[in-house]
Amino acid sequence: MSPERNRSSLLIKGGHLIDPAARIDASMDVLLKDGRVAEVALPNKIKGGADERFDARGLIVAPGFIDLHVHLREPGQAHKETIATGTAAAAAGGFTSVCTMPNTVPVVDSVEWIEWLRQPERGAVVNVFAIAAATRSSKGTTLSDFRALHSAGAIAVTDDGKPILDDGIMREALVLGGELNFPVVQHSEDTRMTENCSMHAGARSFRLGLRGMTAAAETSIVERDVQLAMHIPNARLHVAHLSTADALKSVRRGKRAKARVTFEVTPHHFTLTDEDMRDYDGNYKMNPPLRSTSDRQALLVALADGTVDAIATDHAPHAAHEKEMEFERAAFGITGLETALALAMTRLHREERIPLTRIVELFTAGPARCFDLRGRGSLVRGSVADVTVFDPKKKWTFDAAKSRSKSKNTPFDGWQLTGKVVVTIVGGKIVYSA
Repeated sequence: MSPERNRSSLLIKGGHLIDPAARIDASMDVLLKDGRVAEVALPNKIKGGADERFDARGLIVAPGFIDLHVHLREPGQAHKETIATGTAAAAAGGFTSVCTMPNTVPVVDSVEWIEWLRQPERGAVVNVFAIAAATRSSKGTTLSDFRALHSAGAIAVTDDGKPILDDGIMREALVLGGELNFPVVQHSEDTRMTENCSMHAGARSFRLGLRGMTAAAETSIVERDVQLAMHIPNARLHVAHLSTADALKSVRRGKRAKARVTFEVTPHHFTLTDEDMRDYDGNYKMNPPLRSTSDRQALLVALADGTVDAIATDHAPHAAHEKEMEFERAAFGITGLETALALAMTRLHREERIPLTRIVELFTAGPARCFDLRGRGSLVRGSVADVTVFDPKKKWTFDAAKSRSKSKNTPFDGWQLTGKVVVTIVGGKIVYSA
């Protein structure tokens, strides 16, 4: 089945449909027509033909995966990644939609740059939703034009890579975001506490002689933001890549108080700890850093009990020369689009026994709710025909050299994993086939 062929209708037959938003976990056939879900029915109950059929026997059929946190590096950093290469990696990982961060060169803080990201010339093969800068040039001092950015199609605002440290500016952002029903995404790190730090503060950083980031640097910002969200009408706070047990406690309190607080967890934080880090290997350097065993365990509990809203990759590609240097000087971040599902299947489903329906929810309905991506995150009739089909039992080895990303900075090179994407469908069109 060629990804290039246009087709007006496609019947996905014989698969096991998991659609948490629609509460479906059963063998179902799915008919896609003219870019929408036309029908979902029990096996062999869909009447009429289709231009193409896909045999999904033995496979899981799910709504298209959504990644809330991706760095596509354009404009300005095409040596790391482009929208074309990043979305190709996303498709290979089963993601039909990605939300791209604004910390580019220049920063995406204007309507013009939002429109530039969405132009067909960028070569995107999956849906790209723009998250705009919360402050002008992400300098943390003056809010960007939320209303204009929202009208231009931005789905949220953030200064990701930099926290909004000023209490008054963060309050203003949440107030204006509340008026517009616009999520404010926070990179929670008190950079006054983490200057010149390169990994988590613990026994491992002590042994390596590296300055460590304390958990308090994350927790203090999360606690402040949750408190603000609890007291500002309609404020919408989304905590990016939460990594510590204490920050999780703050978010739980906010949720119990019915504040509109959501958050994401990355595969590397639920898979690895600081003790897994190879000596001075830049592919283990990310921000937030790999945390302690107790932090990871707290995340696993929250993933299982329904507290976590979404799994997001924080896909952060870097050129080789930006990683192959002294650990303290190496760039923060790793790639993650092509390994996310397999890490979730391997670590969460097989090892932690988290149900498959919950894992699918964390990639679909959960992220769709966080940023109000209507028509996505479910395969109910009339939804956008974005579909991910995967083999939950397929064993495979990740080879970073064969990644579709332009960069290869990952700690998971050579890992044996379980769970593999077979087909990714965007708007009824196959954009990836294994």
